[in-house]
Amino acid sequence: MKLSRAEYRVIAKYTDQLKPTRQCMKMLQERFPGYLPSTLLSIFSLEYQKRIKRTISKHHTPEAFEDYYQSYMHQMKMCRSSQVLFSLANKVDLSPSLMARIILERFLQEQDDTPFSKQVLNSMLRDPSSIPDHSLADNVYQCTINDCCYGPWVDSIKHAIGHEHEMLLHDKLREKNLSFLDENQLRAKGYDKTPDIILEVPIAVEGRIVHWIESKASFGDDHSHQNYLNEQFWSYWNRFGPGLVIYWHGFIEELDCHRDRGIMLKDGFPSDIVTLSYRTG
Repeated sequence: MKLSRAEYRVIAKYTDQLKPTRQCMKMLQERFPGYLPSTLLSIFSLEYQKRIKRTISKHHTPEAFEDYYQSYMHQMKMCRSSQVLFSLANKVDLSPSLMARIILERFLQEQDDTPFSKQVLNSMLRDPSSIPDHSLADNVYQCTINDCCYGPWVDSIKHAIGHEHEMLLHDKLREKNLSFLDENQLRAKGYDKTPDIILEVPIAVEGRIVHWIESKASFGDDHSHQNYLNEQFWSYWNRFGPGLVIYWHGFIEELDCHRDRGIMLKDGFPSDIVTLSYRTG
């Protein structure tokens, strides 16, 4: 799904009032019924991450850590509930999973029988049942399962979706009988920075030659696309020639402005493929 920059800004502005909870998707779909849920979720995730980056410094201070921990402990004495930590995160406008991480880290630092390390912290966030305090375990669990932007569950889902779309790309290429090398094969050949696919025989899409394809299971907004251009796409172009980027959840249509320079954007696998061949002799 391609959106104009103006359309994107309307959706982005609306997300400013939303929290990263499961309810936010229902609100987005009700407000923008003509858009794909996957596109709306991807846009919200991008915009929420920008919001967190702008404000994270005020949450990551020793004073904030102590204030949040003491607030959590006080609320638990008043009313033991698995929603205390989740409510605290919403109150201070912080991702529930990031709040859970702060409180769990502070808790572990004062445990004599549990040596603190990032490995232990990450392990407990992935498996809250391993947290020795059962009430805190319940609170951390509620934060991680109800956060749609951050946390170990979201990371696993994003990884699975990314892999799923890479496999979809492979299947589409095989359906077209196109020979290609994937990222793992390219790494085995010694390439350090590669696109997802290198076509062994180039193709033409909408009259333009394509040597490589990159799969992005996300929405392409101005910020992320510019980063990808600088860190990935232009280096692929320098090494392998012109290519195609598929943003499976859509992109801002004005960003598809580098076709003449060798980078084309699509929001799905192209249907009008022409296989090219090189003549020798």
